[in-house]
Amino acid sequence: MMADMDTIEIDNRGLQPPEPMVRILTAVSTMGEAGRVVALMDREPLPLYAELERRGLQWRFEDDGQVKRLTIW
Repeated sequence: MMADMDTIEIDNRGLQPPEPMVRILTAVSTMGEAGRVVALMDREPLPLYAELERRGLQWRFEDDGQVKRLTIW
Protein backbone atom coordinates (compact mmCIF):
# COMPACT_ATOMS: atom_id res chain seq x y z
CA MET A 1 0.00 0.00 0.00
CA MET A 2 1.23 3.46 -0.86
CA ALA A 3 -0.24 6.71 0.35
CA ASP A 4 0.24 10.40 -0.22
CA MET A 5 -1.73 13.15 1.49
CA ASP A 6 -4.90 12.52 -0.52
CA THR A 7 -4.65 9.10 -2.16
CA ILE A 8 -4.20 5.57 -0.85
CA GLU A 9 -3.06 3.17 -3.60
CA ILE A 10 -3.58 -0.58 -3.26
CA ASP A 11 -2.51 -3.38 -5.58
CA ASN A 12 -5.08 -6.16 -5.08
CA ARG A 13 -4.08 -8.16 -8.15
CA GLY A 14 -3.44 -11.84 -7.51
CA LEU A 15 -5.35 -11.92 -4.22
CA GLN A 16 -8.26 -14.25 -3.56
CA PRO A 17 -11.59 -13.06 -2.17
CA PRO A 18 -12.31 -11.72 0.37
CA GLU A 19 -8.81 -10.22 0.76
CA PRO A 20 -9.26 -7.42 -1.85
CA MET A 21 -12.53 -6.30 -0.22
CA VAL A 22 -11.01 -6.40 3.28
CA ARG A 23 -8.03 -4.33 2.14
CA ILE A 24 -10.26 -1.75 0.42
CA LEU A 25 -12.59 -1.39 3.43
CA THR A 26 -9.58 -0.97 5.72
CA ALA A 27 -8.19 1.74 3.44
CA VAL A 28 -11.47 3.67 3.15
CA SER A 29 -11.83 3.64 6.93
CA THR A 30 -8.51 5.50 7.21
CA MET A 31 -8.88 8.00 4.36
CA GLY A 32 -9.83 11.55 5.17
CA GLU A 33 -12.94 13.28 3.89
CA ALA A 34 -11.07 14.71 0.90
CA GLY A 35 -9.16 11.49 0.29
CA ARG A 36 -9.56 8.69 -2.17
CA VAL A 37 -8.58 5.07 -2.55
CA VAL A 38 -7.30 3.73 -5.88
CA ALA A 39 -7.16 -0.07 -6.13
CA LEU A 40 -5.79 -2.19 -8.96
CA MET A 41 -8.02 -5.23 -9.37
CA ASP A 42 -8.26 -8.57 -11.19
CA ARG A 43 -12.05 -8.31 -11.46
CA GLU A 44 -14.87 -5.87 -10.79
CA PRO A 45 -15.70 -6.02 -7.06
CA LEU A 46 -19.50 -6.15 -7.39
CA PRO A 47 -20.15 -7.34 -3.79
CA LEU A 48 -18.28 -4.28 -2.49
CA TYR A 49 -20.58 -1.66 -4.01
CA ALA A 50 -23.46 -2.06 -1.52
CA GLU A 51 -21.06 -1.53 1.39
CA LEU A 52 -19.52 1.56 -0.23
CA GLU A 53 -23.00 2.96 -0.80
CA ARG A 54 -23.95 2.24 2.83
CA ARG A 55 -20.91 4.27 3.91
CA GLY A 56 -21.92 7.19 1.68
CA LEU A 57 -18.99 6.73 -0.70
CA GLN A 58 -18.85 7.04 -4.47
CA TRP A 59 -16.75 4.98 -6.86
CA ARG A 60 -15.74 4.51 -10.46
CA PHE A 61 -14.56 1.23 -11.96
CA GLU A 62 -12.47 1.40 -15.13
CA ASP A 63 -11.28 -1.47 -17.32
CA ASP A 64 -9.19 -0.46 -20.31
CA GLY A 65 -8.48 -4.06 -21.31
CA GLN A 66 -5.11 -4.09 -19.53
CA VAL A 67 -5.72 -2.51 -16.14
CA LYS A 68 -8.78 -2.74 -13.92
CA ARG A 69 -8.91 0.21 -11.53
CA LEU A 70 -11.39 1.05 -8.79
CA THR A 71 -11.37 4.64 -7.50
CA ILE A 72 -13.33 5.44 -4.32
CA TRP A 73 -14.00 8.87 -2.85
